[in-house]
Amino acid sequence: MSRSELVRLSGISKQQLSRLENGQIRLRLDHLKPFAPHLGYTPEQMLLWGRFPGTEDDNAQKTRSTLKGLAESSSHGVPELDTRGSTTGGTKRSVRKDGRHTDPLKSERWVFPDSFVRGQLHTSAERLLVLETDGDSMAPTIASGERVIVDVDHRTPSPDGLYAIRDPFGSIIVRRLHVLRSSRPTRVKVISDNPNHPSEETPLEEIDIFGKVLCCLKLL
Repeated sequence: MSRSELVRLSGISKQQLSRLENGQIRLRLDHLKPFAPHLGYTPEQMLLWGRFPGTEDDNAQKTRSTLKGLAESSSHGVPELDTRGSTTGGTKRSVRKDGRHTDPLKSERWVFPDSFVRGQLHTSAERLLVLETDGDSMAPTIASGERVIVDVDHRTPSPDGLYAIRDPFGSIIVRRLHVLRSSRPTRVKVISDNPNHPSEETPLEEIDIFGKVLCCLKLL
C-alpha cells in the first residue's frame, strides 16, 4: 500500500504519517486507530511493537517472534479444569482421564515462562494443571474463584502443605494436609484454613490426592 493510499483511507495527513514512521511521535492508541485496520493489525499490536509496521528494529522483531512463539505454544500449554462445565450443547470437549474419573478441560490453555515453571515451581509444564477454586473453606489463603497451579504427579502428602483432593462426590477441592506420622496406621489431618470450617482426620489410604498445590494466581 502506498503512503497516498494509506493517507486517503485513514484520513491522517502525510506529515503525521511521516512523523509516526520516523519515530518522532510516541505512539498511543489514538494515533494508531485511524489506520491500523487498513494495515491488518490491531492498535494494541502496533503499540506493543512500539513502531510503525515496516520500520521495526531488532527489538520489535524479537517482540513479534516472542508473540508468535506464545501463540504457537498455546495449544501445548497448561490445561485448566472446566469445573463449571461451561460447554454448549453438542460441543465436543477435551477431557483428562484420571483413574475412575474423567475431568473436562477448558479449550484455552495457560502459557507460563519456562524460567518460572522450572526456576520457581521446580517442575515441568507437562505435570501442571490449573484449577479454579470454589467456596470460602480456604480463605483467607485462597479466595473463591481464584486459581491454583497443581502438580498432578505429586500425589504423596509429603511435605505437609496444600493439596488438591477429591471429595466424596468426585469434585476436586483444595485443603491443607498434615500427616500424623506417629499414628498407626498413618492418618492425615485435613485442614480448612477458614476457622468456620471444621478440620477432620482420615486414614492416609482413604485420601484421593489429585496433586500438590504449587502456586495461587491471586485476584487483586
